[in-house]
Amino acid sequence: MAYKVLIVEDQNIPSELFKIYIESSEDFEHVLSISNASLALSVCQSNEIDLILMDVMTDLGHNGLDAAEEIKKKYPKIKVIIITSMPEYSWLRKARKIGVDSFWYKDGQRNSLLDIMKRTMNGEHIYPDETPVVRIGEATNHDFTERELDVLKELTTGDTNAEIAKRLFISVATVKSHIQHLMEKTGFKTRTELVSEARGLGIVIKDKNS
Repeated sequence: MAYKVLIVEDQNIPSELFKIYIESSEDFEHVLSISNASLALSVCQSNEIDLILMDVMTDLGHNGLDAAEEIKKKYPKIKVIIITSMPEYSWLRKARKIGVDSFWYKDGQRNSLLDIMKRTMNGEHIYPDETPVVRIGEATNHDFTERELDVLKELTTGDTNAEIAKRLFISVATVKSHIQHLMEKTGFKTRTELVSEARGLGIVIKDKNS
């Protein structure tokens, strides 16, 4: 009997590709494709679902990780694979924390995804060792410490150093030090340029719940 799969993906091309991959395999059956992660729980309530391919950034800004957490709490037997092309530094950690079964960076390879789907249904937890390497200025995202990335993410809000320090439970001087290190590593001259590049590349993404 084929495993029943729900696709949660707001971009048409990858959504259609995933559907084609599923339909090419005797092990899986495509049940439904939706573009908004907030609808995934109701789909699970009204349909028999064995596996969800869940993008993180979905339609109307709804976060697939938040939806996955809710689903895993209510339906722990449903397997969830997070799929994304964004190298956001915190998503791997959060996915593990909330009990997501596997994590896959989109590479366009049917065999790669189908293999992870099969292994996940067999009880394995497949995670990449690290986020993809992305160059930003004179550095890469792997050249930053996690605390520097925390500060960089908060910088995208446009808040002051004092507000960022309060939120991260560190001193204003420490925030300034981290920003200085980020500027030195990347070679950018202004924090606006730094933030714009980091956000555009998907290295840090601040949503309402992060």
